[in-house]
Amino acid sequence: MPTFTWRGQDVRWSRQGAGPPLVFCHGTPWSSKLWEPIARTFTRDHTVYLWDMPGYGESTMADGQDVSLAAQGETFAALLQHWGLAEPDVVAHDYGGAVSLRANLLHGARYRSLALVDVVALAPWGSEFFRLVADNAAVFAQLPPALHEALVRAYIAGAAHLPLSAAAHEMLTTPWLGEAGQAAFYRQIAQADQRYTDEIEPRYGTLALPTLVVWGTEDTWIPVDRAHRLADLIPNAQLELVDAAGHLIQLDAPAALTAVVHRWLAQ
Repeated sequence: MPTFTWRGQDVRWSRQGAGPPLVFCHGTPWSSKLWEPIARTFTRDHTVYLWDMPGYGESTMADGQDVSLAAQGETFAALLQHWGLAEPDVVAHDYGGAVSLRANLLHGARYRSLALVDVVALAPWGSEFFRLVADNAAVFAQLPPALHEALVRAYIAGAAHLPLSAAAHEMLTTPWLGEAGQAAFYRQIAQADQRYTDEIEPRYGTLALPTLVVWGTEDTWIPVDRAHRLADLIPNAQLELVDAAGHLIQLDAPAALTAVVHRWLAQ
């Protein structure tokens, strides 16, 4: 994967296909690999961009790293400039929603359209597990590797409505294993802070671009009531609900999600 170096960190990214630019943003604790199979279906008509946020996937994981939503929003705006993209279509999941919204509302990034898929955008967010880790990050970072792996696997499995395949579970878990991965996993949770969405939530009514809100009806991480609230806050936003899909909507209902995004971009 090519690398964009930003403030001393390597941001790994990929590009494939031909046509208007389409950027996919992942969330936590995922990487661009979660979007990859769906993104591939758009390469006939779009130039598709995927990227791993700093602290995730194949991008830099390092002690003392700022992986907050504030830092990620700035990184995304800089990455779009690096790519030379003036107004791409953007599809964002989970944390990627807050990241893309911050880049647009605070850092001047412009989009042709924005699709927000089961996103972190509205208070309250952050589970009891998030709060426990945030208060005890140093302790969790010292867990024996086997216990850490078991915790991560159970945590990830809870994001899906349907049982994860062994291959999907492995793909989602692997970046967080090993010394660097374990530290990075707890680092990004410890830096999760609702103030970064509180800061922009009052501005959602100023969004002046075509916006789609997509949500899995069985999302237990970010319940579907947020979809209705978010769509109501954003002027002229469209809302699409996907049945029998949890927070990992890309794995629970890939065909339905792909169809929704294809219809959206065709508009």
